[in-house]
Amino acid sequence: MPAVPTAIEDYVKVIYGHTEWQPEPITTTGLAARLGLAASSVTEMVKKLVAQGLVAHEPYGAIELTPEGQALALRMVRRHRLIETWLVHAIGYSWDEVHDEAEVLEHSMSDRLLDAIDAQLGHPASDPHGDPIPTADGTIHRPTAVVLADAAAGGQVIRISDRDPLLLRYLEAEGILVGAPITAERRAQLAPEALDSIWVGPIA
Repeated sequence: MPAVPTAIEDYVKVIYGHTEWQPEPITTTGLAARLGLAASSVTEMVKKLVAQGLVAHEPYGAIELTPEGQALALRMVRRHRLIETWLVHAIGYSWDEVHDEAEVLEHSMSDRLLDAIDAQLGHPASDPHGDPIPTADGTIHRPTAVVLADAAAGGQVIRISDRDPLLLRYLEAEGILVGAPITAERRAQLAPEALDSIWVGPIA
């Protein structure tokens, strides 16, 4: 497959990630905030993505991936999450250290090495934060979960956002990891920002 510019890979991955766990589509303003770029720069890139058939976008409207954009996004998501898993389980990184490393490695690692890592890890279904890892053919199975802020009764941790390393360290110190149960009483003790960063399902 022809090489895709790193910036394009980053854009489609962020667009995909925005709606993976909630339904509201992303806008140019929201995309600029997520990428830390000027809105004018993002607007120009979105026009290029539209021209390449990777996104659909009307002026002042939401940005949505086309099937081609979705396929590229899932390819990058797979690479990112497999690398994070590898860094934790094979290299010894902690779960709050892997995101930035994976952001770099996902663009340069060969498919052959990535497939070898996948096999070595036993084809993991999710990364250290509970995010599902797409298969090589782009299939992804996202578990049913709700954000803890909307689950007054608590639940079993399904996924924790990896955006904030400090929050990850706080949660680890509190014993709140993927798979751990959170009771209503424990939920009431957590910092507000934690409630918006944890997704839970029924306690098994």
